[in-house]
Amino acid sequence: MRILLLGGGAREHAIGWKLAHSPNLEVLISAPGNPGLARLGAIVPGFDVTDAEAVADFAVANAIDLVVVGPEAPLAAGVVDALAAAGIDAFGPTKAGAQLEASKAFAKDVMRRANVPTAKAWTFTDVNDAIAHLEASEPPYVIKADGLAAGKGVLVTEDLIAAQSWARLCIDGHFGDAGATVVVEEHLDGEELSVLALCDGTRAVALEPARDYKRLLDGDTGPNTGGMGCYSPVADMPEDIVEHVLDHVIDPVLEVMAEDGIKYKGFLYAGMMLTRTGPKVLEFNCRLGDPETQVILPRLDEDFLELLIAANEGNLPDRQLRFSDTAAVGVVLAAAGYPESPERGVPITGSRELHAEPDVHIFHAGTKLTVDGLVSNGGRVLNVVGRGPDVATARAAAYRAAETVDFPGKQYRSDIAKRAP
Repeated sequence: MRILLLGGGAREHAIGWKLAHSPNLEVLISAPGNPGLARLGAIVPGFDVTDAEAVADFAVANAIDLVVVGPEAPLAAGVVDALAAAGIDAFGPTKAGAQLEASKAFAKDVMRRANVPTAKAWTFTDVNDAIAHLEASEPPYVIKADGLAAGKGVLVTEDLIAAQSWARLCIDGHFGDAGATVVVEEHLDGEELSVLALCDGTRAVALEPARDYKRLLDGDTGPNTGGMGCYSPVADMPEDIVEHVLDHVIDPVLEVMAEDGIKYKGFLYAGMMLTRTGPKVLEFNCRLGDPETQVILPRLDEDFLELLIAANEGNLPDRQLRFSDTAAVGVVLAAAGYPESPERGVPITGSRELHAEPDVHIFHAGTKLTVDGLVSNGGRVLNVVGRGPDVATARAAAYRAAETVDFPGKQYRSDIAKRAP
């Protein structure tokens, strides 16, 4: 099959790497791709994956059999709809389905109607109303830009002034249209867990859970990020938690969406908080998580391409997916200044030496290949993933790789999976 993969981050590199293991893959083209994906097939640097008509035209011109959408922005832009109109199969939800991620207010409404447990939430478009609500609330404060903000639209703080300033920043246009509406949520305490599923319109099958780390610094301190690390499997999760999330979160959401005329096909990510009163949804993503994908897919003992085709045809297997007994730990290497103003263009050394390591995967996130070599080109630069028979061994491999790769200003957390059983 001829596959077009949209995206250029570490998640897409991991997806492309897994697709490349399928004997049914004939051609893999990645747009815009990255230097890691360039090792797997052709890339189209600079391609605007949110230009729905351009994506459809490219797919037709290159005789693409299936388009796999990695990031959320193309989904929200209606790329899947445009491809369907052009007669090209795509794996991912339509623009209407992608509202689960593109609008937190929309997701809250769906969860309310589906009786899905989640944090209480209040929606504001007037900054004075938001400020007054926060003043009447107890810390910690959770304020979210309603729309897509590249993982940077959330603030969790004990500081009332900071919370009110963030609400004003969002509504005043810091995140463009994404922040015109602000959602203020009840703060939930507990351990986070990511449950990801493949959906075929009526059914869902779960991938193995992973636990990620959102804060920039050790000890879950510092600003929120798109994710600084992750590990799988998660041994200390409640018994039958995956089945619980499927039965009480994902299946009811698919049912409500179907009642609204939205047949949801694609990935669905439920970010969960395991609270003292039970699991509750923090957020939905309409794509695989990043960095969760980078530790889950190496453990998947299935033909990933076959699974995507089956889901697209509404024919997912009626069984649990097979995963290896090994563990994977991923550590994000971020640029100086991340997440607010990351430095770009700094030379990266050491990554090439790790390609031959059997227990290490290097997934490119924000990199670029120049005449002088590999340089940084984003906030999260590389994701180094260690494999092993258990989490401790995988963690040691990941941190060995994190120390081997080097670039000026490199920052990473030293406590990923440190407390994992």
